[in-house]
Amino acid sequence: MSDCQFNIPFTGTAESVMDKARSAVEGQGGRFEGTTQAGTFEVSVFGNSLAGSYTTSGQNMEIIIHSKPFIIPCSAIESFLTKQIS
Repeated sequence: MSDCQFNIPFTGTAESVMDKARSAVEGQGGRFEGTTQAGTFEVSVFGNSLAGSYTTSGQNMEIIIHSKPFIIPCSAIESFLTKQIS
């Protein structure tokens, strides 16, 4: 299975976006490590790991999901993350 990869444009500062992303992941009991430029995250979903990495450039965040539960489509992950950090 290939990775999920998508870009999420954002407004505001990279710091505020990282705060939102960190809160979303850690609020679900996950781990979020990184800076405003790049990092990794992992959270348990339905008892399985959802893990990925991110990089930011300007007002855009690129996210790559490296592992996810089979039953969750990439589009659902993208939609959820877009709502959390935009």
